[in-house]
Amino acid sequence: MNNDSFEFYVDKHGDKIKKVLIEKLNFSNRLMRKLENAEKIYLNDRKANLDKNTYIDDVIRIDFEDEENIYLPNEIDLEILYEDKDILGLNKPPFLLVHPSKDNRNDTLANGLVWYFESKNIKRKIRFINRLDMNTSGVVLVAKNPYGQSVFMKEMKGNKVVKKYLALVEGYPKNEEGTIDEPIGLLEGETVKRTVLDSGDYCISKYIVKEKLKNNISLVELKLETGRTHQIRVHMAHLGHPVLGDELYGNKSELINRQALHCIEISFKNTRNNENISVKAPLYKDFEKILEDNR
Repeated sequence: MNNDSFEFYVDKHGDKIKKVLIEKLNFSNRLMRKLENAEKIYLNDRKANLDKNTYIDDVIRIDFEDEENIYLPNEIDLEILYEDKDILGLNKPPFLLVHPSKDNRNDTLANGLVWYFESKNIKRKIRFINRLDMNTSGVVLVAKNPYGQSVFMKEMKGNKVVKKYLALVEGYPKNEEGTIDEPIGLLEGETVKRTVLDSGDYCISKYIVKEKLKNNISLVELKLETGRTHQIRVHMAHLGHPVLGDELYGNKSELINRQALHCIEISFKNTRNNENISVKAPLYKDFEKILEDNR
């Protein structure tokens, strides 16, 4: 699937290229300036600046520059859930890092994506739209070019992207549904573990108890209005119902050797035609087995 460039056919007289790119294609000012400086904007196959006037049936073309990745390629079995010219969605398994840390390992999701990009002749950097903890599974979205990233980030800032998670938690929440509006931050001296903190970052999670299982376990669906590190894990622990198997914020579990947390769905608008897209990721076997054994 080629994502080296894209074309847009102008449908009215008199607008400058800049106005068309903003109003029709949702470009950010930063990306437009970058493309203009790199001379990657064309009008009817001729290089053009953002102030150039357009007319009906003119063709605006944007070319994307080739990029090099900082990660090494590594063939990893990727479960692709969705792909278009700008966005790639996949189901991240548990126990897989999203990208290399300081030890320069090359067995992460990023390394697998570099291999995939190279196999499809996509000469772009890996641009993660969302990230999951190593032991959390589910939907991860990646932008295949700077345009896809720019548009998606604007949508996320406008709360137009819906992220749903499923979690198995300890106990039975008192309320069947609710909103957790508590700021999250690092305590002094901590580098990993977060907590609810008055001086922390604004943070909202909404939850619904979907099912009360045996053995003091609940299946909870969560929607995030913000995307802070460890947000669900901290909020559920604060509620008194830590995620099952979460040793950092709760307790070790004999039923699962990770936190039972899965990004089940991310919904958004297609970056080019505004079509509603919903990327859903099936649960992994360890999560499914707990459901089957405790119903």
